Amino acid sequence: MPGAGGRPGGRPGGPRRPRRKGRRRRNREELQPQGIATYTPQDAPVPEGEVVIERGSTAKDLGPKLNRSAADVVRFLLQQGEMITATQTLSDDMIELFAADVAAAVRLVDPGQEQEVGLQQLLAVLDEEDENEEDLRLRPPVITVLGHVDHGKTLLLDRIRSANVAGDEAGGITQHIGAYQVEKDGRLLTFIDTPGHEAFTAMRARGAEATDIVVLVVAADDGVMPTTVEALAHARAAEVPIVVAINKVDRENADPDRVRQQLSEQGLVPEAWGGDTIMVEISALQNLGIDDLLDNLLVVAELEDLRANPEGRAYGVVLEAKLDVGRGPVATVLVQRGLLKVGDPMVAGAAWGRVRALIDDRGDQVKEAGPSVPVQVLGLSEVAEAGDDFVIAPDDRTARRVGETRGQYARIKNIAADSSAITTGVKLEDIFEQIQKGEAATLNLVLKADVNGSLEALTDSLRKLEREEVKIVFVHRAVGGISENDVQLAATTGATIIGFNVRPDRKSRDLADTEDVEIRTYEIIYQVLEDIGNALVGLLAPEYEELITGEAEVREVFRVPRIGAVAGCYVRSGTITRNAGVRFLREGTIIWKGTVNSLRRFKDDVREVAAGFECGIGLSDFQDLKPGDVIETFARREIPRS
Repeated sequence: MPGAGGRPGGRPGGPRRPRRKGRRRRNREELQPQGIATYTPQDAPVPEGEVVIERGSTAKDLGPKLNRSAADVVRFLLQQGEMITATQTLSDDMIELFAADVAAAVRLVDPGQEQEVGLQQLLAVLDEEDENEEDLRLRPPVITVLGHVDHGKTLLLDRIRSANVAGDEAGGITQHIGAYQVEKDGRLLTFIDTPGHEAFTAMRARGAEATDIVVLVVAADDGVMPTTVEALAHARAAEVPIVVAINKVDRENADPDRVRQQLSEQGLVPEAWGGDTIMVEISALQNLGIDDLLDNLLVVAELEDLRANPEGRAYGVVLEAKLDVGRGPVATVLVQRGLLKVGDPMVAGAAWGRVRALIDDRGDQVKEAGPSVPVQVLGLSEVAEAGDDFVIAPDDRTARRVGETRGQYARIKNIAADSSAITTGVKLEDIFEQIQKGEAATLNLVLKADVNGSLEALTDSLRKLEREEVKIVFVHRAVGGISENDVQLAATTGATIIGFNVRPDRKSRDLADTEDVEIRTYEIIYQVLEDIGNALVGLLAPEYEELITGEAEVREVFRVPRIGAVAGCYVRSGTITRNAGVRFLREGTIIWKGTVNSLRRFKDDVREVAAGFECGIGLSDFQDLKPGDVIETFARREIPRS
């Protein structure tokens, strides 16, 4: 039945209207300007001490840090004639004016630095924990092997670890940092193998900074070289004991005494001559003197009395980082104190995440790693920068905040630097012609590498090639294969693409041909430097053109007794020929090189298979086949350059 006022349900319509008006009246009263008059900064105490405030903060950011609301900040600035909103960026003057009014001490920092302050406070807490001497325990020494290229550093570690690493390195030159643990007389020693080529100065310096003892390898037949002196300078800068390994004493022209004399001139006087430097004669090839070297390293470590707290939050350094297909970002880290455990929230530079897995130097998964232990870490949000410190954060939220803020700040700086530097560049092959005309040239480069350490070393080395008439600008630098986006960016900026241990896929190659973008790929770093250096002085040597003869996609993998894995493939382009040179690509990254060992169509052996047909391909010495991988065959042809 209709109620009073004619409304259904017996609810009179008359009383509802006054209630609505009353609500509107109260809302208007709440918004009256006289609310400003009731604002008193002294209502709540401000935080004691110096408060860190980021430049560009909003009222919403600033208020809570000074125990005020965003509305308090807005009201005060309105009184000062500044028309701002709660989400509008404040100038430095506005921030300092409000801080002075509430009697707060503030320090303005650039975006991202506030998180650094928090991280430094966390490290200070770790330092305090380490000051408790009864918690310190003996730890293995971290030993860095330094020396000139081809003086036998990696072969020495092969003997120590009874493993073959040198055979896996392109050109026999170590190009990535590796860290390994060995046992001698029941005690552990951690070795860091650093590249010997002078281009890896930054990586070698990083290794010296993370070490307790330096082993300086000098070939008895070659003597002290410029890179040897450079490595010695890094060791001295790190203020660590130096043990000299005089290698290749088995050679006919070996002269260990000449090496001792040369090192004495550099300030390293051997013990046999009355000095304090241990010098051990060895032959890594013949496995001579290795035990003597290890015994001396254990003695030096004992004298150093190396200790660290094996409990609490872990802290250390990133030795190397890369993007691994299937596992994501992988960082090789050296724990310097504390206990690193699976599940810990980690931050390393701009990378952050919860530790998903720890893998030791033997490839086994472990649940924790203590001081002086090198491990690979899985679970970070992105590829960390080699050389970054890592620390275990109090929680995931803190790790994420620190990492993301660092990343954002780094991107802002890079964008600002790159945008001011990038101009239209010229091709590498044309640059000398422009120089001869008396014009200043800009060489724009898109730089892609397989791991972060190589990317950093290559960048530093190329910057040293700059001349007065040639400026080198890095339009883009990243880890991973050469993509279509890289080609498009190079086409827009007139850049040359340099790939180090990575390759373009077929679509990227086709796009590069269409856009006339120059792509140069290398596997040895000094070849990159030689090519670009020669181009800058107009001395380009005859060029070897690489012809991609065929490309096949792995569809299935078959296991054949006494033969191993055979790839069931579909030939996408060109022709696959038996005994042709092969690159095996996974996500655009070279993971193996060799030859086509066998080629079959159904049950018949064939010499070649053309595009559009299926075939079975057996590769020499490679069994890690997966569907989706790409087998690329190639041939090289020399092209004379004028």
